[in-house]
Amino acid sequence: MTIKSKISFYISTVFTLLFGVVCLFIITLFADFRKQEFEARLNEKALTAVKLLLDVKEVDERLLKIIDQNTINKLYNEKTLIFDGKQNLIYSSLDDTKINWKSSDLEDLRQNKTFFKQDNKNEIYGLFYDSNAEDYFVIISADDNYGKRKLNYLIYILLGAFVLFIFGAWFFTFSIIKKQFVPLDIFHRKIRNINDLNSEGKLEANVAGKNEIDLLSNEFNHMMNRISDVYQKQREFTAQASHELRTPLARILAQAENQLQNAAGKELEFLKMLITNVSQLKELINSLLILSRIDNYKETKGEICRIDEAIYNCIEQVNTQYPNLKVNFYINDDAGNLEGVLEVNGNQNLLEVAFSNLIKNAYLYSDKKAIDIEINNPGGRLIVNFSNTGTPLSAEEIRQLFEPFKRGKNAINLNGLGLGLRIVQRILHTFRFNIAYKYDSGKHIFTVFD
Repeated sequence: MTIKSKISFYISTVFTLLFGVVCLFIITLFADFRKQEFEARLNEKALTAVKLLLDVKEVDERLLKIIDQNTINKLYNEKTLIFDGKQNLIYSSLDDTKINWKSSDLEDLRQNKTFFKQDNKNEIYGLFYDSNAEDYFVIISADDNYGKRKLNYLIYILLGAFVLFIFGAWFFTFSIIKKQFVPLDIFHRKIRNINDLNSEGKLEANVAGKNEIDLLSNEFNHMMNRISDVYQKQREFTAQASHELRTPLARILAQAENQLQNAAGKELEFLKMLITNVSQLKELINSLLILSRIDNYKETKGEICRIDEAIYNCIEQVNTQYPNLKVNFYINDDAGNLEGVLEVNGNQNLLEVAFSNLIKNAYLYSDKKAIDIEINNPGGRLIVNFSNTGTPLSAEEIRQLFEPFKRGKNAINLNGLGLGLRIVQRILHTFRFNIAYKYDSGKHIFTVFD
């Protein structure tokens, strides 16, 4: 999980829990308020009933029942019982509702004056009334249907609000965090794209910014400036040193070849060895110059190269060096738009260097000194295969195939530096091509694809 996902998850979870706790707190407070309010209503009802029965002489039990039955504040499933001090029932309302009571409840009333308890759906309120003449007990039972409906309505509202809050909080939190982390996403992409071919990545940043992302971006840009300077100096040194070394090496090679005509014996062997070593050194310098050209290459708009023409030129160049080279060149128009696929953005000279190295590599390591080159365009994509027969490579040799100065066992008796395939890979990557290797049906196959 990424940092922005963790932050969004933690913040959303915290706000969800806080809102849930607030909703539960509100429901708890309202439920307690409903009970207190209903208890007060039952207390008022009980006092009214006992006072009408005892204090108003004109009101007898029959009239009290009529008043109780038609009262404006009639409660749902209401039942009223009044007992004298000897626990004799002296009044019972006309309701069919039954009250579950015990003698011990009346004794509790004598001590505690009131009680309030739950009895299934109904709630029971007890009152001890101490008159001057005698003590009385009043027990009233009723269902607070109206108060419970209000409580349920409040629960539904808060539940809906909680669901909406969850979706809103999570959506807005993830959106805001994602928006705030956009510069870091750009920062990540820039770093990911930095390599030895692209070391000039810069981030858009507010130089005067005070937030952490701006500060980090500014420091990254300063670091990239220093790295770019180091890379540029290294490239300039490689190019200049290689260029300066070519002249004295050419002179040494020319003098050695001139002396070779008059040499004999050990001197002849020495000169041949010298020429071989100087030729290898010259090849190394030429490879370094090519790498320097790749490093300093700047893409130019409208620079178009035809792949088939570049390969034809490479075949002619390599054929002059190796006359016994056999090349089978195939072009398959699978998707019917071959002309558009063959034209690519790239420098033809550098691409010809890459293709020439692939052809030379196939010739040198082929047991038949032959190579098959095939161009395909499946689905409008460009795929070029260079294949030749030969001894298979080990897993370790395949892993090191594109590493510089690495050579396989099949190259022991061949001159080379181990830079050819590395140069091929660097050039192709510069022009956004990829290269892959596989050994299939007795053939080494290098595949170039976009």
